[in-house]
Amino acid sequence: MKKAILATKVGMTQIFNEDGALIPVTVLQAGPCVVTQVKTEENDGYKAVQVGFVDKKDKIVNKDKAGKKEIAHRHGTTKALKGHFDKAGVSSKRYVREFKFENAEEYTLGAEIKADIFAEGDKIDASAISKGKGFQGAIKRFGQHRGPMAHGSKFHRHQGSNGACSSPSKVFKGKGMPGHMGCKKVTVQNLTVVKVDAEKNLLLVKGAVPGPKKALVTIKETVKVNA
Repeated sequence: MKKAILATKVGMTQIFNEDGALIPVTVLQAGPCVVTQVKTEENDGYKAVQVGFVDKKDKIVNKDKAGKKEIAHRHGTTKALKGHFDKAGVSSKRYVREFKFENAEEYTLGAEIKADIFAEGDKIDASAISKGKGFQGAIKRFGQHRGPMAHGSKFHRHQGSNGACSSPSKVFKGKGMPGHMGCKKVTVQNLTVVKVDAEKNLLLVKGAVPGPKKALVTIKETVKVNA
C-alpha cells in the first residue's frame, strides 16, 4: 500500500458527468493529516507512518500512549501523549492511526498528507464503523423469511427451526439469530474516486461509504481491482 488518508464523512449527494449521467457520490473531508511518527525496520522492526487527524485541545488529551483508547482527562496530567505530539512538532490530534507504507522513509515528522494524494479515477477501499441499529430480529438482521401470518401460526416474525433434533443435537456456530446489529467495522472495496477538490480537501467517491455522518473513515489504495 502506497497511499492512505483519514477522512470524515460529510454525507451523500449526486453529480453529473460529462455525458450527463447522474452519479451518486459520498463526500469525504479527507485530511489534512500530519505525520506524528515514522517507524523504521531498525527501530521498530517494520516500516510505517503514524498520522494524526483533527485538532484537539491539549487539556483533554489523555495520558495513555499514542494510538490507544482515548480516555477523559484526569489528575491534570497529559504528559505521555502530549509529549508524543510535541516531539513531532504538531498540535494535539483527536485521531491517531498507522499505515504501513513501502516508502515510509520518505516521510518526515510534521509533513502533511492531503486529499490530492488521490486523483480522479483512483480505486480505493473505505473502512469505517457502520451505523448501529440496536437489537434486531433475524428478519431485519439477516433477511430471513417470516412465518405464516394466519391465526394458527405459532410464529410470525420469529425464527423457525434452529437445528436438527437427535443429529447433530446442537445449533451450529454462526447461525443467524436475533441480536445486536451494526456498529462493526465495515470495509467497502474497489470504490472509484470521482472528483478531488484539493483546495477544500474533499473527495467525492462513487457509491456509499460505511458509517454515519461525521464518522471517521480510513481510505486506502485498493488491494484488488475488478477487471
